[in-house]
Amino acid sequence: MTISIYNQNAEKTGELEVNPAIFDVKIKTYVMNEAVLSGRSLARENIAHTKDRGEVRGGGKKPWKQKGTGRARHGSIRSPLWKGGGVTFGPRNTTNFAKKINKKVKRQALCMALTERAKDKAIKVLENLSALIDKGKTKNLAELLKRFDINNKHVLISLAKGDEKIIRTIRNLQSVKLTAPNSLNVRDILWGDAILTTVEGIRSMEKTYGTA
Repeated sequence: MTISIYNQNAEKTGELEVNPAIFDVKIKTYVMNEAVLSGRSLARENIAHTKDRGEVRGGGKKPWKQKGTGRARHGSIRSPLWKGGGVTFGPRNTTNFAKKINKKVKRQALCMALTERAKDKAIKVLENLSALIDKGKTKNLAELLKRFDINNKHVLISLAKGDEKIIRTIRNLQSVKLTAPNSLNVRDILWGDAILTTVEGIRSMEKTYGTA
């Protein structure tokens, strides 16, 4: 299994032999779907929250005496029966929506996603990005993406080393996301129409995900 290597002019300069256990596995869409659902559930922010009668402020005094008024008996104006009172069976921010999957299944799904991108020739491996990073200008990165014809697509850039210049170069491009090779996830891989990395980045992926 090989992946083409390019220079910064988008010219092919060679081929890189990669681990088939990561970049050439059998694709099972239901496994990737399970991993995506798990990632989305873990990232879900549970902000909907209603107060029950014990959390609503006030209501310490009995509204009126128990008998003799001709009205229904009440113990607190914070009862769910009252306007401004607590809410019965409302949404709570204590709900756990996490959907866990096995570690091996998660790794398999990630390798399947990488395989899919590799077969689509959507993984662009560069010799290095040192010259581009040293300049630290968004314009240079935009020109590089244009040379690869991925300037109008979602691009996931995965570099083994990161610094402030890289972040400054990428942050002004809305369709570009930066991540480290050892912290990839299925959602980001499938989000990106293309993956831009280096030889060092590929080797880091193989080191991280090459063992079961």
